[in-house]
This record gives sequence, structure tokens and C-alpha cells, in this order.
Amino acid sequence: MTPRSTDATSLEAEIDRIRSLGIDALRAEWQTAFAAVPPQGLTRDVVARMLAHRLQEQVFGGLDRETRRLLDRLARGEKPTVLNRRFKSGTVLVREYQGARHTVTVVPDGFLWQGTIYPSLSTIARAITGTPWNGPRFFGLRAGSKDARSNRGVQTDAVVNGGVDPRPARRQRRLHRSRGGQ
Repeated sequence: MTPRSTDATSLEAEIDRIRSLGIDALRAEWQTAFAAVPPQGLTRDVVARMLAHRLQEQVFGGLDRETRRLLDRLARGEKPTVLNRRFKSGTVLVREYQGARHTVTVVPDGFLWQGTIYPSLSTIARAITGTPWNGPRFFGLRAGSKDARSNRGVQTDAVVNGGVDPRPARRQRRLHRSRGGQ
């Protein structure tokens, strides 16, 4: 299964060859590549994809040590200690707070809010509220936090997706009923 050279053309040709093999030939390739019998439940497509991934890993290298450690911890059921969210420049975050809409744009040097670049979302959250806030939590980005759980499906507290009302639909119905609506 090892390609004759590491150029992209020969790698692509080897992956095409793997795709064309039948299930029995793929299982034989699996035994060569992984020194084990493939699990019975895997389909032909999954076996071919895993063999292609293994080939690419041999040619280009595998995961870095930090990523392998993270995946091992997650496989053991541990929760990640740090959310490693990296937003691309141009990503827009929106938060409605006390009736005012606050738009933050991710820029290479930090976060742009009201014409000023800030180093962190927490700095912006503090400027908006006047109190210490965790920036990712304030903008609804913190996974597992109470704010993020209560804002599921709420578009304006995260990445912009059209002018959606920030209140969850259930709360909107409750408010509508309490005001005499149907």
C-alpha cells in the first residue's frame, strides 16, 4: 500500500486504486496496513476511506502531539479544559444587550467594536455591561455554559445569521400569550 514516491500524482493514483478494490481486497490491504483484521461492521466505503487516510498519514505525517493528546483525553471521556475557538478574520458576532445591538468583527489584531480594536471579547463585554464578563460567554460562544444552553437556536447571540429575534421561540410564545395574543 505504500506509494512508490511521495508526489501528489502517485498518491492520488494509489488512492484511486484503493477506491477501485473490492471488499476482500480492501480487507487484505487493511491487514497489511494495520496489522490486524478489519472490524466486521465496516462497509467497503469506510474501509477504503480509512486506508486512504492511513496512506495520506504515512506520506504527509499524522496529527501533532497536542492534537493526539486532546483526542485521547476526549476518548477517555474527559471534557476539554480550554475552548480553542479561533475565528477567521471577518467573522461577525452580534449581541443584543438592554435593547441595543452590539456588532463585533474579528480582525487580525483582535476584535473591532465601535471603531476600536480590542484584544479580547471580555474587554468588549465589560465595556458594554460595565461589569466583569467572560467574553465568549457574553456572546453565547461558551459551550456548556448556562447562557449558551439557554440560547440554543438563538442566532443573534452568536454569529450573525439575519435579524433573528434573540428570544427562544418558546419564550416568544409565552410573551405573546401574556400580552393577550393567541
